[in-house]
Amino acid sequence: MLSRIAAGIVLSIAPPIVLLLVVAASGSLALPWILVGIGLSLAGGLTVFITAGQSAARHSEDLEAMAQALEGNRTSTYLALERSTDGAQRHLFAAVEKLLRALDASADQRDELDAILRSMREAVVVAGGGGEVVLMNGAARELFALSPEADYRGRNFVELCRDPRLQEFVARSTAASDPQMMSAEVAIAHPRQGHVRVNAAPVRVAKGVVAARVLVFSDITDLKAYENVRADFVANLTHEVRTPLSALCGYAETLLQGVDDPTTQRRFLDIIERQARRLARLVDDLLTLSDLERGLTPLKLEPVNSVQLLEETTELMREPAARHGVTLGVDAASGLPEMWADHDRLSQLMLNLLDNAIKYTPRGGRVTALARLAEDGDSASAIELAVSDTGEGIPAAHIPRLTERFYRVDRARSRELGGTGLGLAIVKHIVQLHRGKLKIESRVREGTTVRVVIPCEQPLSMMN
Repeated sequence: MLSRIAAGIVLSIAPPIVLLLVVAASGSLALPWILVGIGLSLAGGLTVFITAGQSAARHSEDLEAMAQALEGNRTSTYLALERSTDGAQRHLFAAVEKLLRALDASADQRDELDAILRSMREAVVVAGGGGEVVLMNGAARELFALSPEADYRGRNFVELCRDPRLQEFVARSTAASDPQMMSAEVAIAHPRQGHVRVNAAPVRVAKGVVAARVLVFSDITDLKAYENVRADFVANLTHEVRTPLSALCGYAETLLQGVDDPTTQRRFLDIIERQARRLARLVDDLLTLSDLERGLTPLKLEPVNSVQLLEETTELMREPAARHGVTLGVDAASGLPEMWADHDRLSQLMLNLLDNAIKYTPRGGRVTALARLAEDGDSASAIELAVSDTGEGIPAAHIPRLTERFYRVDRARSRELGGTGLGLAIVKHIVQLHRGKLKIESRVREGTTVRVVIPCEQPLSMMN
């Protein structure tokens, strides 16, 4: 560029110099003046050359800075647009500056979108009109057991999702021309069993044409489990209440119609009383369990002597044990440390365990309440309370579910014995409130032992 400027300047000053030399040869002008004229022409040309060179250099620097900014997708904020006297060049610089700012804004939005998608617990997949993957977050890779590093863009999402019911929904939603959101709850079996709620929202472009679908998958397996537990609880509660209510209504109606035989009247009244007490126990246990689960009755922690606790509770249960023909004993180690616990709650726990053991132990059997230092390696400063019986025992398959509300191994016999099906559920929550452990051991026709480990140490909140 500089060579072209120099050539232009030489061509512009050459004619005046030639003219001055011709005049000098004719003698019309003195030689000094001719030399001065030639010097001024050369000086003017040199000045123009330097000025033009500097301007060209500045423009070259600006263009180079602009090119580097474009290559690095960054805004060149130092461009001095006012230095250019060329309006077209100023417009070019302004357009490039605007483009770079738009690129920066787009990059920031992309980073924000990536951060949002990474932090979402829901699985998000953007699929094109043909079902091909455009975008997928980490939660989607985890939900569908995909590689966290592999690039799945361009592959059909139906190929990546192995559950047939979910494949069907995804294929139907991506192929639909209706620009409406589609939703469904799907029970999946792959890569694991569970339930998923999926929403497919359209991504519209010009004139409302659907270009892609945003698929959002929410794992609702736990929610479904809670709903099932609630439904089972309502069904079990209804079943438990219906039997005594039916007996109460039936026998009361019979008495109202008139029964002449005093013995029959007495028998009917005894049945009504037993069923009423059964309902009262059920209501009491439900209220107790609800308070424990919701934390409405905080523990009143105090030093509790485990030996004294066992003697008190077994004394209360001696009459029911004698009525069932069961021997009730206590086996407590000496010198046991005191537990920091709620005395009333632990009494309730032991009474529930003793009551269950007595009910399910046949006549001539034995129920023993035990207390000793816990043998667990991580429970060196804990007391183990246990109730052991010589009853019929429990099949191993039923043991994990014994602490569920209303769960019974033998429903008919349990109702016959007057149980509410909530005793072990209450025991479990009392143990949890004391930060303890519950373990049930049983063998069929050999008996059952329920062990509870309660820490001895005083809580830090009470030491301050």
